Amino acid sequence: MIFRSVTALAIFFSSTASAFSPPHQQHTHRTLGIRHAERHSPSDDRRQFLLDAASVVVGSGAILASSPAPSLAAVDVDGYLKSGQVSMPMGVSGQAGKARPVTGIVLREGSEISRDTRTGNVVAEILLTPYAAAPQPVLATFTSPWPLATGPLFDVECRDAKTGDGVFLSVSSRALPGTLASVPKEFFLEELFRSTGRFSFYGAPTDVKVKKDDLVGGGNNGDYRYLELSFSNLSQSTNAEIPRRAIVAVTVPKGSEEAVMLVASATAARYKKGVEEDVRKTAMSFQAVPAPQSGLKVRPKERS
Repeated sequence: MIFRSVTALAIFFSSTASAFSPPHQQHTHRTLGIRHAERHSPSDDRRQFLLDAASVVVGSGAILASSPAPSLAAVDVDGYLKSGQVSMPMGVSGQAGKARPVTGIVLREGSEISRDTRTGNVVAEILLTPYAAAPQPVLATFTSPWPLATGPLFDVECRDAKTGDGVFLSVSSRALPGTLASVPKEFFLEELFRSTGRFSFYGAPTDVKVKKDDLVGGGNNGDYRYLELSFSNLSQSTNAEIPRRAIVAVTVPKGSEEAVMLVASATAARYKKGVEEDVRKTAMSFQAVPAPQSGLKVRPKERS
């Protein structure tokens, strides 16, 4: 039954690819290759179904160059910022008293995060209002030059363990107080830099500035808003603030009131030395659209 549904939907998506055409130029060679993909667990029917659908969503056009309870697992914050891993989980640094970052991401039951190692294409099926009577499944896709980050500390994230360059997905903790175009930029800053957020291990980042704020119409895929930010993070080991640059892509999928955000970033020094191109391409590749319908129940996936 599931495989017949996959076949029918694949035909449907092939004939309606323009409905998912993104707002800007995509990277080339974006077909998701299942055999070469990075995954958290073995294949299942739902993931296969989503990969078939996402390959049409991602490759159909051109792109321009509320939250679960946080885990109580403490992390080595400085080590995590750089490598994404806890270097001393049982030591003083490893028990810094910081909970797992809250990104608002809840995966759909039966789905897995996947990244194609040849193209860098990432696909994840997430739920908006996951614990409501009728959760909304959303298919989020983007292209990342960095490998998929795995482990209990991560939701949907890719990163370079040596440099700290990376990208992660986030969902706003509340509905937008207006349209995507009319909401003040402070709304997104508050969401990204809240005390439980990805960048707020030792308090909220300082010297936050919005360098640029653009809205791009995406046609049937909806509008996308891009904010270019600069800010500084406090380092525990040096007690110094480390400047960082980020590009945030934001959209509100059809039928939703929550913002889905993709945040690509690097240290300011690396950003100026050429990493800006990777950060920008990753942010501009982002799409979040209502997930294809299927006969499977829509339920939140439990965290391991």
